[in-house]
Amino acid sequence: MSFPLPPVSVCPVPGFPRGARGFSLIELLVVMLVIVIMTSLATLSMNVGTRERTLEAQLRELSNLARHAQEEAELSGRSYGLLLALDSVDGEPVYQYHWREQRPGGWRRPEIGGELFRPRTLVEGLLLELTLESVPDTPALPAPVAPDATPQVLFQASGEVSAGTLDIYDRESNTLLWRLQWDGLGRWEMLPEGRPEGDSGRGEREIAR
Repeated sequence: MSFPLPPVSVCPVPGFPRGARGFSLIELLVVMLVIVIMTSLATLSMNVGTRERTLEAQLRELSNLARHAQEEAELSGRSYGLLLALDSVDGEPVYQYHWREQRPGGWRRPEIGGELFRPRTLVEGLLLELTLESVPDTPALPAPVAPDATPQVLFQASGEVSAGTLDIYDRESNTLLWRLQWDGLGRWEMLPEGRPEGDSGRGEREIAR
């Protein structure tokens, strides 16, 4: 003689409503994809911010070294110079700047200063436009530069400087990021987007590429 088994009751999991279902595989994949995209965007934003801060620091260093070169020129009685060069890394243009000292045998790397006047490379993705009052639209020299190459910006022993501007553009957006400008007395200014601080306008121009 058989007896029917009583119905088995299932105790619901606390906090999990009755009738609720779990995530499907597709839903989990979609969630993971969204997380990856958000992480990538956050990383890209951090990289862009890091690049901007690095560029600003590099340009401030350039301005400070230019003032130091001017002082050395006056103290030593020999002219100094700033030389801009354009190199290529993995097919991408990269700008460098070098320092030179005028000696009896011609322009050479400064004897005094050592590591202070070593060549430096700016961040990638830039387009530089150097304009001097004496020589407008002065191009950067192709790298590698010769040890006796003549610099574009001169710091004379008399204290005079080749007045001009250096515009730094973003190569992709054609946006003016910074402008370095200096007068014949060597007074340097860093202008964000080419404008005085507090002016929020943006500078853009078409660049032939």
